[in-house]
Amino acid sequence: MQVTELDAPVTDVPVSLSERMAADDVRFVLAMVAGPDGRPRAKLVPADAVEEGVRVADRLAVPDPSSYMPLHAVRPGLAMVHCDPRVDGEPWPYAPRAILRAQLDRLAGRGLTARVGAEAEYLLVRRDGEGAVAVADERNLTRVYDHLAEVSAALDGLGWAGTGRFEPAEPLATADRLVMFRYLVQVLAERRGMTATFMASPFAGRTATGLSLALSLWRDGEPLFPDRDGMSPLAYGFAGGLLAHAPALSAIVAPTVNSYKRTAPARATWSEGGTGTGHHVRMGGDRIVVRLGDGSADPYLATAVLLAAGLDGVDAGIDPRVGEGPELPPTLLHAVDELAADEVVRTALDAAGAGVADRYRKGRREEFLAWQSQVTGWEIDRYLTAF
Repeated sequence: MQVTELDAPVTDVPVSLSERMAADDVRFVLAMVAGPDGRPRAKLVPADAVEEGVRVADRLAVPDPSSYMPLHAVRPGLAMVHCDPRVDGEPWPYAPRAILRAQLDRLAGRGLTARVGAEAEYLLVRRDGEGAVAVADERNLTRVYDHLAEVSAALDGLGWAGTGRFEPAEPLATADRLVMFRYLVQVLAERRGMTATFMASPFAGRTATGLSLALSLWRDGEPLFPDRDGMSPLAYGFAGGLLAHAPALSAIVAPTVNSYKRTAPARATWSEGGTGTGHHVRMGGDRIVVRLGDGSADPYLATAVLLAAGLDGVDAGIDPRVGEGPELPPTLLHAVDELAADEVVRTALDAAGAGVADRYRKGRREEFLAWQSQVTGWEIDRYLTAF
């Protein structure tokens, strides 16, 4: 097996979590637990107690030492570690990390591994005296520059490639880094009187934010997407699966009401080579970049369902060069209905235990209906005296 630079063992680094915390002079740890609603929760735990696990309701959240990240840029002596909830000693099937692990086990059963890179966009905003939200410091960029410099310094050594990008790595590690990234930029922005938002579209008719995930498949250290003629048949099948399942995938990678105000309704599209910035799936080199989602997506669930959809395309021999891509759902409710009809994506959500897909769909539907029940200013302006 060929060992790549990212896979190579690191020497002279403390192995256990307690050793690593002691070496970094860590006194407190943010124990992160990703919930089934995609929103991570954190508990601040003394460093000498975290290895015992953190009690969350009826679950014991067990720390994953491989996810340990010092956060001295936030506060000296602080670190973060991601935890895996367990019930009666067994993994909790609703935990997003458990769902992604189950999908990676499926890959391993086929002799495959995956790498995932990411680019997460966010906006820096401020509230005025009346609570209205505006882009922060549009004319004076010094404060924004200082914020970005802080973020870059804090992420050095964690696969950071600048401007919201993380280099391809083991999928669980990339998802962990994205959760940490969202927390870090929000804390550092708040220090400078700004708010960092990953909301898909906080301003009507203006630039929105997105989440790009770059996926690649490997076997024995060799990438499987490229071949001597460009992209391999396996790569085309993987891209075809992503396009075919794009309507149902939207419910996971674009999981909020606001997600569907990011772009006008359209068909899922793809491109090969070049930049292809306007396409939802872009093939090139050793990876396929997916631009269906936004920063509100849970990175564990998003990665799990994208891998499952791609594999289904490989197995079914779906070719993106044949025909048009499907129409994307115009609202969250439409996306939830697409999810209900897509067995492949539902099965991926249920990979660690049955019932997750139904629970997820119920939560997203309730969110849509809660939004729909609100009376907006647009309705007042349009209908108050219209009849």
